[in-house]
Amino acid sequence: MKIIIDAMGGDNAPEQIVVGALQSAKEFGVQIVLVGRGEEILASMRKNGWDTLPDGVEIAHADDVVEMHDDPAQVIHQHRNSSMVLGLRMLSQGEGDAFISAGNTGALLTAATLVVKRIRGIRRAALAPVIPLGNSSILVDAGANVACTGEFLLQFGCMGSLYAEYALKKKNPRVGLLNNGTEESKGDDLRKEAYELLKAAHEKGNINFIGNIEAREAVGGDVDVIVADGFSGNIFLKGIEGTAKYMSKELTGIFKRNIISKLGALCCMKGIKNLKSKMDYRNIGGSMIIGISKPVIKAHGSSDALGTRGAIRQAINAVNCGFCEAIKEHVSDMTLPKE
Repeated sequence: MKIIIDAMGGDNAPEQIVVGALQSAKEFGVQIVLVGRGEEILASMRKNGWDTLPDGVEIAHADDVVEMHDDPAQVIHQHRNSSMVLGLRMLSQGEGDAFISAGNTGALLTAATLVVKRIRGIRRAALAPVIPLGNSSILVDAGANVACTGEFLLQFGCMGSLYAEYALKKKNPRVGLLNNGTEESKGDDLRKEAYELLKAAHEKGNINFIGNIEAREAVGGDVDVIVADGFSGNIFLKGIEGTAKYMSKELTGIFKRNIISKLGALCCMKGIKNLKSKMDYRNIGGSMIIGISKPVIKAHGSSDALGTRGAIRQAINAVNCGFCEAIKEHVSDMTLPKE
């Protein structure tokens, strides 16, 4: 298996991306292609104790870099020789099995759609991060598509269900539509249309649709796939991230308040560490861009070496489980007939 990595994408590139990739090559026994400015990649290696490229690791030189401020719509034309575009081109040409980038999210979505291509019949690709709360669930869409149709949400639900089944090994994943109430009549026209389409797919046996869910239910382990348009999904995701950050800060203050609270913290330290590890995005990987014909992962923009390893682990699982092929096989179940 060969994983292609944009070595120049993200806040900590190239050093932390390179370190995480080289560690993963040995740990997971996979081949790695680091795409980017060769001299900078080699300098990062030498700085961290690697004098030569390890077995199974190669460099594909790319002069250009897609920056965070670059216009996603112009990336293909203005940055044809960038590490991101070259890496995606290599994936599309069969020179690797999956692609990872911690770079510009919009640029990656656009370039993946234009270079690697969507699966035939899929209307829009979507960001699908794992939410590490409860029994872990998948959010589709987390921000790729602000304007959606009911059919888009139907496809998000079906693709998310297959991802949960194949990648997370969940049997008969529960699919819920994020809404402002659980009643069937709740929501705007988009939510009402999506509800009817998801309900029809459930009646055909294509997905296990459990109905509308509110945000509080979405984080409690009551659902495996959370369906949302990109606008609502991104707000939901950022709300979770902000709450987790606030709670972590508050708990730290409580445990440091006095000697008794410090002793209490020591007594439950193992549980605290386990929870912290579970919620650490670096151990999860990144957001899978589902709907693209081959596995493409958007790693967190601030990914360090550990975050890079998490994304590589996720890419390996995506290739091995074959969920892209599963979507291709079931695309007719999630496509509305042409009028």
